Amino acid sequence: MTTLLIILVTCVVSIVAFRNQRLMDDLILWPPALSRSREYYRLVSYGLVHADGQHLFFNMFSLYFAGRIMENFFTSMMGPLGFVTFYIGALVFSILPSYLANRRNAGYRSLGASGAVSAILFAFILLAPWSKIYLIVLPMPAILYAILFVVYSVYMDKRGGDNVNHSAHLWGAAYGVIFTVAINPAVLPRFLSLISQPRLF
Repeated sequence: MTTLLIILVTCVVSIVAFRNQRLMDDLILWPPALSRSREYYRLVSYGLVHADGQHLFFNMFSLYFAGRIMENFFTSMMGPLGFVTFYIGALVFSILPSYLANRRNAGYRSLGASGAVSAILFAFILLAPWSKIYLIVLPMPAILYAILFVVYSVYMDKRGGDNVNHSAHLWGAAYGVIFTVAINPAVLPRFLSLISQPRLF
């Protein structure tokens, strides 16, 4: 239920912001708004707006795929607000390095829930590393997707030039792993055991 609510709110806000530049400007992560006006809410609100419909669809589709499973996990571990706490923390944690690196850069902007979605996907991969994940239309084991995702994100983060915040993807993925293991340490040995038993999906 929480996953669907996050998707609904994000879709509504993003679609409205596509046609309302003022709303987009009020929610997007823009460093001067934090340093000058102390609008710290932007460390979360940037995840409610997206660059375009494709950006929004990909993030929300991925969130729907893994979010329902991880919502049950975090609810069982932390109570009714567990998944919301994880999601908001992922938004903040994934963007902080980019914000700190660009806090004096008035030309920098970042938006989209990709960092938080990466956190959810990697938390999911910890629980089910051999489950099937689709890379566009190509099915592959989740653990292989994770490896390709990290390699690609590191490469593109160093290369730059495509207006995608690959750093947020990487930090989000790290947060998903660290947070999940922190609240349930038994996840890690179970993950290692599963990895040692490859299977076809």
